[in-house]
Amino acid sequence: MSCEDESKSSPDEEVHVLYLYETGKKIYQRRFVGFFRKLKKYSGVPLLMGYLLLPWLQIDGRQAVWFDLPARKFHIFSITFWPQDFMMLAWLLIIAAFALFAVTVVVGRVWCGFSCPQTVWTMMYVGVERFFEGGRNKRIKLDLAPWNFNKVWRKVGKHAVWLLIAFITGFTFVAYFNPVRQLALDFFSFTVPADALFWTLFFTLMSYMNAGYLREQVCKYMCPYARFQSVMFDADTLLVCYDKARGEARGQRKRDSDYRARGLGDCVDCGLCVQVCPVGIDIRDGLQSDCISCGLCIDACNAIMEKVAYPEGLISFTTENKLANGDTHLFRPRLIGYIVALFIMISVFAYTLMTRVPLELDVIRDRSLLYRETPRGLIENIYTLRINNMDNNAHTYALKIEPEEYFRFIGERVITVSGGEVFTHLVRLELDPALLKRGNTDIIFVLTAQDNTKIHDSEESRFIGPFMR
Repeated sequence: MSCEDESKSSPDEEVHVLYLYETGKKIYQRRFVGFFRKLKKYSGVPLLMGYLLLPWLQIDGRQAVWFDLPARKFHIFSITFWPQDFMMLAWLLIIAAFALFAVTVVVGRVWCGFSCPQTVWTMMYVGVERFFEGGRNKRIKLDLAPWNFNKVWRKVGKHAVWLLIAFITGFTFVAYFNPVRQLALDFFSFTVPADALFWTLFFTLMSYMNAGYLREQVCKYMCPYARFQSVMFDADTLLVCYDKARGEARGQRKRDSDYRARGLGDCVDCGLCVQVCPVGIDIRDGLQSDCISCGLCIDACNAIMEKVAYPEGLISFTTENKLANGDTHLFRPRLIGYIVALFIMISVFAYTLMTRVPLELDVIRDRSLLYRETPRGLIENIYTLRINNMDNNAHTYALKIEPEEYFRFIGERVITVSGGEVFTHLVRLELDPALLKRGNTDIIFVLTAQDNTKIHDSEESRFIGPFMR
């Protein structure tokens, strides 16, 4: 058959025209109480409470989580990270990515369906919408109804609460980068700094748009996870699946009729699985990238199966192998590889974190004057020591140089540095020119905390003098 023949369609064939920039239709999600809806609700609460309350938690007189950008300090509970610890952040992100891959191999997109911030915030917004405008059918009728007092106050009330939630979200996000108590006082007294005000309003607007209007569009078009999830799936990955062999052919039937004799399957074609779906897909069409594995269609289908006295599980969390031959495999090479890689990375990260020395020593030679001769005929070099105490507590450090016996040390050898302080210390070294074999000599500055010898650092430098023949 030629391409021209293939392009022709029969008169009875339905033709669907897709427009690239077609406006998406609003999804009126139906509420259906069941196991997965309760699981979704309660799994999101700890993450939501953690996000909102962490900035208010105090440890050692400061916020438990505070990214102090001006001071270049990142306080996470009792640990303070500095820019030089950026590699640890990269490791942590890689570990999180591999953990997500491992979870996806086992249970698919459960992160998207139960714990993703977009899902949690959208669920809150839909709850507010339902409170003001009623259930699915009432919301449809309200949107189609002409504007009147009833419609106005319901719409205004809904958007007011949406904006309040969005503002709390934006304020909390900014509070991770600013002292939250002072930020709250600044807002109440209308003296908030311009940058904090801008970012609060920016994230308020983004939260309002994402959870109020974009909703499923974020999951379907903006989130990259939906695009590469299929690479991590296999035939033993738990997914929300429709048992086509059992459910087809679909059709309505009387309660006590012999539907099998009519060639019908268990699916009564009620459409509830589509109505409860937050992204508006029909799970009966097979695995789709838009599905976020929230399980709400399972709750709806199981409720209908119970009503018509059919076995539950027409839609369920299962695997392709389970549907095909009744068997599935939990441990497979890909998953074992992820687990081994995760174990190694977490072990290395934990060891690095536990053995991390909260001290950094930088030695800077005075480059404007390589060396000078003192009245006593000695050669003198000047060094500036930058001592970065990355601990939250003050420490007293003992300073020494190696080799010690040849040099005359001028400056304080015992230095006290407050927690989180970068201290600058000036040191001069003098040396008999007769001891200079070449024009310079390697030296090492060693700094050790007196109260904990495990906290130490060293920096190599050079002592420069005239070239001796």
